[in-house]
Order: sequence, then C-alpha cells, then structure tokens
Amino acid sequence: MNAKRILPDLQCSLLCEEVRQEINGNFIIVGVLSSIRVPRLPVTAYRLTVFNRWSSGLGQFIEAVRLIAPDQQTVLRRSELRFTLEEAFLCASNVTVFPQVELKAPGNYYIEVLVDEVLKLRYPVPVVVVPPPDKAKAAQPAGPPQQS
Repeated sequence: MNAKRILPDLQCSLLCEEVRQEINGNFIIVGVLSSIRVPRLPVTAYRLTVFNRWSSGLGQFIEAVRLIAPDQQTVLRRSELRFTLEEAFLCASNVTVFPQVELKAPGNYYIEVLVDEVLKLRYPVPVVVVPPPDKAKAAQPAGPPQQS
C-alpha cells in the first residue's frame, strides 16, 4: 500500500530579520531573533520574517503562520502558503514576511506554525523595553557621593 498523503514534520522555524536566497537555491538567514529589544513602545518593526522548513511529508499542504499578541487571543498577522512535497525524502523551505508590524505593549508575543490547521509549533517572542545606554548612564551618579 502506497501512501498518497503524509502530514509533514516541521524541521525548524526561525524568526529573523531577513532571509535571502542564493542563485544555487541555498538560504542565508540574517539576524535570528530570540527577543525584540526596543527603546520605547509603541514601535513599528520594519519587517519580521519567519523561515520554516518542512520534511518527511507527501502531498499538498497549507502552511499558516500567525503572530499572536501578549493577550494570547489577538492575531496581529496571519499568512497562508500552499506547498507540495512530491516525495517523502524532500524538504520544503517557506519564508513568511510580516511588514510594518506595530508592537504596542511589552510582553510575550507568539509565533504559531500550522499545517492544514494542525498546530505544529508555538514559541514566545519576548518584546522588552530597554532604555538607550546614554540615558541609563545619565540616570546614575558619576561616582561615589562626596562628603563635606
């Protein structure tokens, strides 16, 4: 019995600044993000990119990538992409770009990756407010207090 359809495995999912593809087909992943550090909020991220690689599947599929707000309910962005794995030993690499994402509050945002409505992975992306270094230095005294 030959399988006509096998749901693929998600080999990896990376949130990054940019993904480029070389002429030979290889991918260059730039700026892998484990968190987003900003000087203030709200802020608009120029571009958030999600690189997903699927393997060990057979058939046609729909990948969905969602960016979820810290309330864990609000879907800020959603993208769907159709892809095919013609043989179970092949891989499919998909790139999702979310341009101009407004981040209004600090906290854990989430990336969700689904295939054919089946949740394969959900991971947090902390958004942290970090004041610029020059302002942090200005708030601190220059040295020990002088005694008279």
